[in-house]
Amino acid sequence: MKKLLLTICFVILLNITFGFNAKAQAALSKSSTQINFIENSWTEALKQAARQNKYIFVDAYASWCGPCKMLKATTFKNNKVADFYNDNFVNVAIDMEKGQGPALAAEWGLQAYPTMIIFTSKGKPVSGTVGYIRANDLIKFGQQALNK
Repeated sequence: MKKLLLTICFVILLNITFGFNAKAQAALSKSSTQINFIENSWTEALKQAARQNKYIFVDAYASWCGPCKMLKATTFKNNKVADFYNDNFVNVAIDMEKGQGPALAAEWGLQAYPTMIIFTSKGKPVSGTVGYIRANDLIKFGQQALNK
């Protein structure tokens, strides 16, 4: 009887511990919502966009760029922005001074950062904007591109 009682207490303790842990994990994942970006691979973004039949959202940035850092710290972490862009686009962030970045910057004619561009799944530009942008304006930007 004593072993049964100890086993029951142990099971209850495990349920309480893991139950709270699961709730904490769920709360943590909700609070860390952000746009999920493919990092520095235009080629991978094109592949995923073709496979998912989605437009591509490009964050063209430079590591030294203050407004780029501000976008990453605020706008891209807004829950509504994250939900909208993660649901509707393949998102890619490209450092325009590394890897494929310089060639893409030349091809796309970029002159300032941050530049955000929306492309079709085949890589044809649909819409673009330059500079820091607030959450509501970034959602409008995405909606307008989807409606073109």
